[in-house]
Amino acid sequence: MSSINPLRGGHPEPITTPVINPVINQVTNPVTNPTTTPMSAPMSAPMSTPRAQAQTPVAAPLTPASAPPLAARTLLKLLQRSQHGRLRLTDPQGHVHEFGPGGTPQASLHLHSWEPIEALMRRGDVGFAESWINGRWSTTDLTSLILFASHNREVLERAIFGTWWGQWIDRMRHLWVRDNSKAGARRNIAAHYDLGNAFYALWLDETMTYSSACFEGDPQRTLAQAQAAKYRLALESLGPAGSQSTPRLLEIGFGWGGFAEQAARAGWHVTGLTLSREQHVYAQERLSKQGFSQQADLRLQDYRETTGQFDGIVSIEMFEAVGERWWPTWFEALARLLARGARAVVQTITIRDDRFERYRRSVDFIQTHIFPGGMLPSPSVFERAAQRAGLRVIGRRSFGEDYAKTMAIWHERFLANLEALPALGFDERFVRMWRFYLSYCEAGFRSGDTDVYQFVLTHR
Repeated sequence: MSSINPLRGGHPEPITTPVINPVINQVTNPVTNPTTTPMSAPMSAPMSTPRAQAQTPVAAPLTPASAPPLAARTLLKLLQRSQHGRLRLTDPQGHVHEFGPGGTPQASLHLHSWEPIEALMRRGDVGFAESWINGRWSTTDLTSLILFASHNREVLERAIFGTWWGQWIDRMRHLWVRDNSKAGARRNIAAHYDLGNAFYALWLDETMTYSSACFEGDPQRTLAQAQAAKYRLALESLGPAGSQSTPRLLEIGFGWGGFAEQAARAGWHVTGLTLSREQHVYAQERLSKQGFSQQADLRLQDYRETTGQFDGIVSIEMFEAVGERWWPTWFEALARLLARGARAVVQTITIRDDRFERYRRSVDFIQTHIFPGGMLPSPSVFERAAQRAGLRVIGRRSFGEDYAKTMAIWHERFLANLEALPALGFDERFVRMWRFYLSYCEAGFRSGDTDVYQFVLTHR
């Protein structure tokens, strides 16, 4: 699982932490309002839950001293040009403004001050997300609000991307401080995946799979069944494994071992790579308990250090963490490690082709606070990069709607387990950050700005 950007089409003091920090200071002097739970409320209380019903705010008279600042006036004018859905915005004085022609998405935004708008206009979605984390605004449905912005991107582009000077520092940090060199990749992976196995176990399904499930149009399929179906499709796409009695499979980024276990059951000998110490320990214990220790060689190793050749290669949502600078190196490693006549299956999140260039010139909330060093390809960019390394795409399957459903289920499970988070060292600001992440990603897949593909590759 990695970086997604529904707004651009495309891990705190105000939030300046460069990567996810599982222990973040509590918010001081929170602003409470009738539509959300105060930040000082117990963790078990729902915090502006997705389906909560908003109460009608009482409007206060607008005085010259309380008039909106320039940034707010600019955004209100932009919102008047909204072409899709409906937004009900309650300003800090209690005045209600409505924008859009109606229909879906139906969204609400309650501003506790004008600061979120100034942050949005200065730093785009990064600033707006940080204002949410700091409790400066609330909404009855976070996903719908992000969808509203996504559907009206053309008129809100200035707000979504922010000013060039507001974006410059974030962009430089993303390109240089979080570069995915061997040392940088270890730091970036640890920042996200080493938050603790107990944390991820709270809201992932029993397979401990942190990538899109594949429901294949079956509404009765559980999340665990849909994850197993995704693994099955990847194995089927590898095709015949040659004449070897025990074919060799390389998995680049094995997560908590779900695919490795299913591949071992299917008769493969699995060599798995990860940079996460937490995942490495968990997956080794998992396969040992299932009796597959002799069929799996799970390594704490960078793909750039791996040697040998394999009868199949699978990489599930690891490519997004490689970083654009390292894409040529990654594909060259894939070509070097893949035996002649064999196939590789790469599952990756993508961004729309027509959004890619703007996305790559900026930096978003996901890259800043969730996946440091991350970068999405577009489908055509992915295929061209593979071709330059002597590979060709011979099959592709997309299932972005299934990822939206996966995200929604994860969000529901996360909310159902809020009371367990303090004991793991996570406070309410972390909760708000993670909720924004899950809604942000779900909105991206629902809007179609992002998708998820399984690409099947072989040598040219």
